[in-house]
Amino acid sequence: MEVVLDFSLEIEGYNEIINEEEVKEYIYEVLNDEFESEKPVYISVALVGNEEIQRINRDFREKDRPTDVISFAYHETEDYMIGPYDTLGDIIISLERVEEQCNEYNHSFRREFFYVLTHGMLHLLGYDHIEEEDKKEMRAREEEILGKFGHTRD
Repeated sequence: MEVVLDFSLEIEGYNEIINEEEVKEYIYEVLNDEFESEKPVYISVALVGNEEIQRINRDFREKDRPTDVISFAYHETEDYMIGPYDTLGDIIISLERVEEQCNEYNHSFRREFFYVLTHGMLHLLGYDHIEEEDKKEMRAREEEILGKFGHTRD
């Protein structure tokens, strides 16, 4: 499956920590395992700071606070076939929030980043955690994917 990824690192200070090629490879591998499409798949990932994700959270979700990840799943709408692409959606991650959470949960930055990325990707693929049973299923799938790539809890 062909994956077209629009990747942007929009916050300074994380260039040494985030390896764009590794992130792209991870996304490709997860999508290859989790999703089938006859068309090329498009996904965008933006790595931002707390201020930007708070603005997005406020404007689109009416929650005026920073969060770790926001996903806009296009398959939840009728407009996901855009041009030649099967458009999965957008993932926005606050690297500042990821850093705060890795300290809160005593994880490495790397583990927390890949957890948040996986969480966002699963939302694009239709997973949810509103109902308790769905939450258990999503958490189990997250841990399974993270374990496959060696991103286990420290």
